[in-house]
Amino acid sequence: MRRHELSDEEWAIIAPLLPNNSRGIKRVNDRRVINGILWRFRTGSSWWRDVPERYGPRTTLYNRFSRWRNAGVWDRLLDAVSALPLIKPTRKGPFSNGRLIDMLQPGKV
Repeated sequence: MRRHELSDEEWAIIAPLLPNNSRGIKRVNDRRVINGILWRFRTGSSWWRDVPERYGPRTTLYNRFSRWRNAGVWDRLLDAVSALPLIKPTRKGPFSNGRLIDMLQPGKV
């Protein structure tokens, strides 16, 4: 796990909230794609040129973000994470200090 990527604890919180109905070919690793989406928003980079290859195809990141945005997945995810009790972060990560919520709220993109 790289710095600022989802920890096992963070992944355990959000994994059950993700859609699991895929059509056609098997979906690529959700955790890797979400880490790539978070990287893109954290850095403010372009979808097309700058996202590191370790997160998978850039079109996959963009398409997954867009489809889940249109389906309300990000809203449900943020509502669930926002409802969690606040705990003192033990490390810097997407959930520490509300950064995940800040990164994915409308107007912060």
